[in-house]
Amino acid sequence: MRNKGAFKNRVRAWARKVGVDVQTISIRRMTTKWASYTKNSQLIIFDSELLTMDKGLSDYIIVHELLHGVAPNHGKLWKVLLSGYVPDWELMDKRLRQRVAGK
Repeated sequence: MRNKGAFKNRVRAWARKVGVDVQTISIRRMTTKWASYTKNSQLIIFDSELLTMDKGLSDYIIVHELLHGVAPNHGKLWKVLLSGYVPDWELMDKRLRQRVAGK
């Protein structure tokens, strides 16, 4: 299992790049989502499984969730921003779906 402190540092670094405020980063077992971001409380929660994923895939999930602090849905703005930070995000999304299907 990857170091939680190192993972949280990556989240903070991405939050600075994306321009989103995060006060609390929580890592716990989640059953239906990879992550959740609450803009009002500046809380972001990640599934503990991200600690075992490769860096590229977990970074995609980090950025994906943080961008909801800028664009609340998966519309055009969100996709343009995501493409700027994670150009191969569609491949990453496909890999995630395959991972879920393989469970």
